[in-house]
Amino acid sequence: LSPAIGLFASMATVLLGGIRASSLLFRGLLWDVAQSPIGFFEWTPIGNLLNRFSKETDIVDVDIPDKFRSLLMYAFGLLEVGLVVTVTTPLLSWPSCRCCSSMPGFRWLASNLELVGNGLVFAAALCAVLSKAHLSPGLVGFSVSAALQVTQTLQWAVRSWTDLENSIVSVERLKDYAQTPKEAPWRPATCAARPPWPRGGQIEFRDFGLRYRPELPLAVRGVSFKIHAGEKVGIVGRTGAGKSSLAGGLLRLLEAAEGGIWIDGVPIAQVGLHTLRSRITIIPQDPILFPGSLRMNLDMLQEHSDEAIWAALETVQLRAAVASLPGQLHYECADQGDNLSLGQKQLLCLARALLRKTQILILDEATAAVDPGTERQMQAALGSWFAQCTVLLIAHRLRSVLDCARVLVMDEGQVAESGSPAQLLAQRGLFYRLAQESGLV
Repeated sequence: LSPAIGLFASMATVLLGGIRASSLLFRGLLWDVAQSPIGFFEWTPIGNLLNRFSKETDIVDVDIPDKFRSLLMYAFGLLEVGLVVTVTTPLLSWPSCRCCSSMPGFRWLASNLELVGNGLVFAAALCAVLSKAHLSPGLVGFSVSAALQVTQTLQWAVRSWTDLENSIVSVERLKDYAQTPKEAPWRPATCAARPPWPRGGQIEFRDFGLRYRPELPLAVRGVSFKIHAGEKVGIVGRTGAGKSSLAGGLLRLLEAAEGGIWIDGVPIAQVGLHTLRSRITIIPQDPILFPGSLRMNLDMLQEHSDEAIWAALETVQLRAAVASLPGQLHYECADQGDNLSLGQKQLLCLARALLRKTQILILDEATAAVDPGTERQMQAALGSWFAQCTVLLIAHRLRSVLDCARVLVMDEGQVAESGSPAQLLAQRGLFYRLAQESGLV
């Protein structure tokens, strides 16, 4: 009966406790990684992340419960032997207790298992001889035969304990990311922004500066300018001048090291990340599509009707191309959208931005890798749908910013020049030299 009870108890413990523990550990790991800032993914090798979510999680889900179950079974087996020997030969109670009390020292026990097992068998036989006057031969045989199982059971118990101790390292690895820096609260208890926010889309940088790591110098410093609501501003400069850093600071991908940013008079440092990032749309240089239907990629939360989606595709001049695809909106995109051209993927990202209808739009080198025809399509869509929105156009091609109301020229993390394209060309400064290198003048 006792082996059956022990087996049932061990299985129940593993099934209930193991599932609960692995679920909590995985949720904690996922939450820790999801809350990490963008810099965490830059300095953490992707192989480490995949290892945590695959191999280490598999060990926690499968190996640890199995090894823990085995350890419990052998522990109940040792308990069974101890009870049998103690009940049948009462004189052996003290040696049995001493043996059981030494079990936590498994490392010592591993090198002395034969000695401990043989000593227990000898003690059981000796006590049986001393108590022969009131013990039946059957009980003596039962006691000695039970004692003979101790050595093998101890060996397997030590092996199970060692395997479990080695596997428990996976739990420590899953908990490693709990100590890494995290982003600001996604939804703080108090938020400075009250809906509808932002109403106009005015952006103001006040002596803004940021750095990518605490030990590095400022990548952007002393930046102060104001973008009026509905204004279209181009941001240009050489590689490493700090153009994309301004967009990262506006989305709080990097927290300000000095100064701050205000949107419609509200400091974004006091706005929850969910509220802030849901009110700003960004189209990056590399278009991002996920495996799934075109409709899913355009409207992941299913917030828009098919008519609204077709209208957005019409605006970016993709309606005919999508209508010719098998399944149309239900056409399955491959991983990274490999079954579509680069221009089509970029226009789809623009259509996705149109559907969001935010007051602030950031184009971070969005036209750098597309052909001039696709660039003209994107510019036409910007002029129609985002006429009332604040647009920040970060570009390498100066031709892309010539129709902007104002252009900011970044140099070494600071605003070197600011003004309309005509004014900057007339100044014959850095913008003029960049235009010369681009063949515009």
